[in-house]
Amino acid sequence: MYDFLIVGAGFSGCVLAERIASRLNKRVLLIDSRNHIGGNAFDYYNEHGILVHAYGPHIFHTNSKKVFDYLSRFTEWRHYEHRVLANVDGCNVPIPINLDTLNKLYGMRMSSREAEAFLESVRVPVETVSNSEEAVISKVGRELYETFFKHYTKKQWDLWPSELDPGVCGRIPVRTNRDGRYFTDRYQAMPKNGYTEMFKKMVLHPNIHLMLQADFQSVKQLVPHRFLIYTGRIDAYFGYKFGKLPYRSLRFVFDTIDREYVQETGTVNYPNTFDFTRITEFKHLTGQVHRKTTIVYEYPSSDGSPYYPIPSKDSAQLYAKYKAEAEKLSGVWFTGRLGSYRYYNMDQVVGQALTLFETTIPHATVKEGIDVYD
Repeated sequence: MYDFLIVGAGFSGCVLAERIASRLNKRVLLIDSRNHIGGNAFDYYNEHGILVHAYGPHIFHTNSKKVFDYLSRFTEWRHYEHRVLANVDGCNVPIPINLDTLNKLYGMRMSSREAEAFLESVRVPVETVSNSEEAVISKVGRELYETFFKHYTKKQWDLWPSELDPGVCGRIPVRTNRDGRYFTDRYQAMPKNGYTEMFKKMVLHPNIHLMLQADFQSVKQLVPHRFLIYTGRIDAYFGYKFGKLPYRSLRFVFDTIDREYVQETGTVNYPNTFDFTRITEFKHLTGQVHRKTTIVYEYPSSDGSPYYPIPSKDSAQLYAKYKAEAEKLSGVWFTGRLGSYRYYNMDQVVGQALTLFETTIPHATVKEGIDVYD
């Protein structure tokens, strides 16, 4: 008999397995349908000996000291601040838009104050922002919207910004200084030896049993357990009874090149050309020294593994139905991106898992008459 069956060995599942095993001294069976732990953050050394991220670049950043300190128990860090360029008319300019972007794009030498005045002059006032197009044009006007946002968003989501919730594009900052960092969080770093090594240390506990390439439906029938934590698709758990929640997926094409570097920065976006959205060069992220380099092209797709919940009114209404079903269950928790149907950053997933552990799980075990700290 296991105390907990945890479905999904990504961030949510591994954090909760570690907390339950080490703090509550409970037996945990952690399963995953894939042949590895780490979920979409899984990384590995390819045939050339280059450390790559199997499911696209994962850049860790957070403002939460609590989250950073927790993960620091399982990894050393390499300081890394991610920088992204956008390829526009054959010219690479910083993204998010900053002072250097504007000056390079328009061949000007504006100061920060002049850039603020420029953006104010081109922005389109919108009384009530109702979609991503309005969120962007109200900040930067139509020309910059067309240049950086409109077609990139269409490639990524197969929807125009006018069809998406304001938060999809609206959360991207616009700066009038020369800060070229993609993120401005207090803690920005990469696991020194990779994400997979961090996950391995997280689940290395005698109370945690790991089962890979495991089918949830089979395991739940065969393995007795008291509680269930489900980090997979919430609609799949309920047999898609209300229909499938929509997701966008990605197709990755890797290429190893006999050069030390091919890009000047970790990621280059392609908002208006080609079918792929961006190219990432891993050695910028990992700091690895190697005479060759590996890049990955990302092609958005409607088919494949679920990556991005589609933020629309219809999908929100559909998720609400599944959430209502979940709330009827006892001793079952849904968490993580797929369980919550939200595109959380990695630190947000960790924070959500820690909060679930601290506020809910011990109380539930006590309620069921199980000694939490036996």
